[in-house]
Amino acid sequence: MSKSPITWLFDLDNTLHDASHAIFPAISANMNTYIARVLGDGTTPATREAVNAARIGYWKKYGATLLGMIRHHQVDPADFLRETHDIGALHEMIRFERGLSKLLRRLPGRKILLTNAPTTYSTGVVRHLGLQRHFAHHIAIEDMHVHGQLRPKPSKLMLRRLLRKHGLAARRCVLVEDTLVNLKHARQLGLRTAWVTQYLRYSDPIGKAPLPKMVKRPGYVDVKVKSVLRLPGQLHRLRS
Repeated sequence: MSKSPITWLFDLDNTLHDASHAIFPAISANMNTYIARVLGDGTTPATREAVNAARIGYWKKYGATLLGMIRHHQVDPADFLRETHDIGALHEMIRFERGLSKLLRRLPGRKILLTNAPTTYSTGVVRHLGLQRHFAHHIAIEDMHVHGQLRPKPSKLMLRRLLRKHGLAARRCVLVEDTLVNLKHARQLGLRTAWVTQYLRYSDPIGKAPLPKMVKRPGYVDVKVKSVLRLPGQLHRLRS
């Protein structure tokens, strides 16, 4: 990697900004309402227990609640994404560190945004962060189709397709993420991996279960940093 430029694949939520502060709770509330309506009988919404069971179960089985809703309830993905991410004024909800633009300028190589969030939402967040000019490509969940099937992270099929489409060698790419399963699958394909931990508060998608006290870096993670602002100091480990 030292003789070739790095391509950085940046996650968005809880990597470049603190989504757990206000944005994730708002999306979670919308998602609960949506799932309750879909699972209900047309008049009465499903119970909170049924909603949580479906949401967590699909997330664990498929890597994304949306995939389970599509497979088992024939939900239209565009409708699901539009309703669940209709959260109002982003500028009142976003929290992030100063210096992100300077960071992306300092990091050598091309940057690609790779997010399981929908395009409209992620474009708005990136605009509020002032980072849009730094990304050569913006890959949102709507772009993650393989053979006609939606394949968001942690799909290795999607990652392989991304590498082929952009002419990238896996060993010359670094995935920067807060989600360990996404990093694990990327490492299995030969990508370098950087785990960002400062915004992690919960281990489940509805923000209920506390994180396990895992302070050690897993073997499939090349670099563990509290903040993305610390990535320049770890370049030597990512290039080796």
